[in-house]
Amino acid sequence: MAMTARVARTGRGTARVALAMLMAAATELGSAGSTAAQVAGAPESLGVDGTIELDLELMVDLALSSSYRVRQLNLGIDRTQLRLRSQRARLRSSVDLELSAPDYRSITENRWNANLGREELIHEDSRRLEAELAVRQPVIVFGYPTNGYLSLNNRIYRYTQVDESGDTDLRYYNRAFVSYTQPLFQPNELKNDLEEAELDLEDAELGFYEDVVEIVEDVSGDYFGLFEEAYGAVINESHVANLAVAEQAATTLAEGDPSRGIELGQIRVELANAREQLQQARSEFRLEATSLKTRLNIPESDSIALDPVIDIRPVAIDAETATTFALELTPRMRQLDINYRENELNLDQTRGRGGVQVDVRLTYGREMQDPIFAQMWGEPTNTYTIDVNGSIPIWDWGERKYRIQAAEVGLRQTDLRREEVESQIRASVQSEVRNVTEYQSRALAMEENLELARQLSAESLELYSGGGLAVVDLLQTLRREADTAENLLDAYLGWRRSITRLQEMTFYDFERGVPVLERFGIEIPGAT
Repeated sequence: MAMTARVARTGRGTARVALAMLMAAATELGSAGSTAAQVAGAPESLGVDGTIELDLELMVDLALSSSYRVRQLNLGIDRTQLRLRSQRARLRSSVDLELSAPDYRSITENRWNANLGREELIHEDSRRLEAELAVRQPVIVFGYPTNGYLSLNNRIYRYTQVDESGDTDLRYYNRAFVSYTQPLFQPNELKNDLEEAELDLEDAELGFYEDVVEIVEDVSGDYFGLFEEAYGAVINESHVANLAVAEQAATTLAEGDPSRGIELGQIRVELANAREQLQQARSEFRLEATSLKTRLNIPESDSIALDPVIDIRPVAIDAETATTFALELTPRMRQLDINYRENELNLDQTRGRGGVQVDVRLTYGREMQDPIFAQMWGEPTNTYTIDVNGSIPIWDWGERKYRIQAAEVGLRQTDLRREEVESQIRASVQSEVRNVTEYQSRALAMEENLELARQLSAESLELYSGGGLAVVDLLQTLRREADTAENLLDAYLGWRRSITRLQEMTFYDFERGVPVLERFGIEIPGAT
């Protein structure tokens, strides 16, 4: 466990880890020359000589490359992409072959005889083989699906009838024709289904970004939890070192003046307590590191080393700019827009259900029938059909009207929710910006106080060694340095966590001046 205290206004530059693919089997770490844990199978060693020098970027990289949650998100993106491809495929031509082979009938049924003015029993004995080939294409005008279909069809069948005497009548029939069907006064299902699939994919991508940024925040919380344990051990190490110097000075003073032996005892008791606290801090760090290795899929044989550097770089954040980022970069407002559009499509479907509906079908072609198959293409005749079928509701006791009104209320609810969310975002971001500013001021002040406390400790040790300071005052000064370091740690962690929360709210890294997704190189899997 490597832990060294360093406090600086301008600190080390950390290597940025680019995530070209979140679910790659292994992620190359250029700065360390190491390999990230594989998602499947036994994890490989990540560190040099079995030690991993952990920083936030590496920890985020490991979490994203081994997270089951990210894998689930990837599969969700794949599913919605395939659904969209399925809907887009509906806009292309399709070829269908319908067969009725064979269709044998030998049955007696009631049939109405108009000449006799009554029903009579008719025995049917027939054999039919039928096939129809159709090439269908949705009608698209200027890239807009019209909900109509144009098709090329060829229908052919062999029809044999047997009369009561056993004589047969054989006929071959062939018809090639063009068909056009167009629904009127109805929802455009082709367009709506395609748009819904596109909205579903966009919503899944936004959810992917949202969940990944949430994972980054969770990992940041774990990292700074481990950082707190590591820096706590550093504080105890410094306190133990100061007390060890004081013990040496007290030993020298006691040798020259036996009456001051009690001071040596006081310092040794204080030193024993400090060493116990140091051991406890190291133990807590090991426990936290062990738990972290399990979550990050790090091999048990590897050990984690963390250099807890308090690096305070003041960040100036404008509340209005942060609010703009929160409204434009984060998925929340766009998700509400998607929800509103989906409700509009639902309203369109609702209006079409139970209303006036008209279906128009036009066909034109050539047909031929003959008892000899080879003569079926000899002299065909022209044929056409015109079908207009309509449904006009007369009275439904307001069912359709109330259903439409309910869908319209859903739209107003979405509008109200959008207004509420925007208000909440503005209030939350502005409050968090104030938190960042306050914690930053506290951390900078405590940094200066710690430097002053260290100088006082060094001067007090020098005075005590010369016999010019009481042991009680010395111990109080040394404790004050440790307390100041603890206060600095609390202020620093509060500042870091506040910045992390603001990053999640805005999807923007104010320290580096880039969006969070760009910082970690996060891309949609399979996006082109």
